[in-house]
Amino acid sequence: MAPQVRYSTVHKKKVNSLDVTDGGLAVSSDMEGHLKVWETSSGDIRRLLTGHIGDVYTCRFFPSGVVILSGGADMQLKIWSAETGQCAATLRGHKGGIQDTAIVDRGRNIVSCSRDGTAKLWDCGQSTCLVTFAECGGILNACALGATASGINLGTSPSTISDREVLTGGKMLLLACENKTLQAYGLQSREKIFELDCHSAVNSCTFISPESAVCGTEDGHVTVIDLRNYRVPLKEWKEQRSSILSLLPFKQGFFASSGDGSCFRVTEEFKTDLELTGPDCDPVYKVVNDAQTIYTACRDGLIRKYRLDMT
Repeated sequence: MAPQVRYSTVHKKKVNSLDVTDGGLAVSSDMEGHLKVWETSSGDIRRLLTGHIGDVYTCRFFPSGVVILSGGADMQLKIWSAETGQCAATLRGHKGGIQDTAIVDRGRNIVSCSRDGTAKLWDCGQSTCLVTFAECGGILNACALGATASGINLGTSPSTISDREVLTGGKMLLLACENKTLQAYGLQSREKIFELDCHSAVNSCTFISPESAVCGTEDGHVTVIDLRNYRVPLKEWKEQRSSILSLLPFKQGFFASSGDGSCFRVTEEFKTDLELTGPDCDPVYKVVNDAQTIYTACRDGLIRKYRLDMT
């Protein structure tokens, strides 16, 4: 499927990250420290968010759609108003670039992961770190947070929990690790639930459902696991497309983007049924969606928009 629209004026160089809302707003970041809020209908830029130094590796909307979270090479997390462009808070504590983030429920707490080998749970209201997951074995490339099905062991929660920690119970934190593992922790218990050995560095991970998750590796392997029996993958295969860079849950399957410019959909039967075309061998770093559309962010500086039947 070819893109319906190519936005070439939002960024001039490599687009690192991207997120969209159902209300018609997008936020994207690039290798020059630019963080921009723009309209998905036209590509018109509403706000330029200034404050990061160097690459902004990750950006996403809070569930409200009017607040943005970003992180980058400057080791800072920033919380922004999408309406005014003002930075409401800066969170510091990582000692390496921040690769990815996740938002807990409505956003009183957030999670970040970094090249310093740690993941952190933060209190947004007081801009403080509540918990550090430090025994991960090296660089963390991505994270994902999900509520799991009842019966999945998430460890034993501490007897006392800070009142600044909100709705962390029942949540699993997945970490995509450079040391060739996918690791899972109980967010509230802080306990490691499992560590899955993979074929090479794990670049991306996401939950497909409350019972299953998927990860993608640098050498092109895709691994789908049942969180109730993670020792034996539900499905594992090697794509002949280059590294897997981004994963997006879609219905009961997922989209995956890769280092050779391809972006494809995998069904719940683990079959590829759709290819998104456009990039010419340039890596696609991020794939996201709103209620009607798929968007991709690419090294060539273009953001592509694909209209799908989302029902």
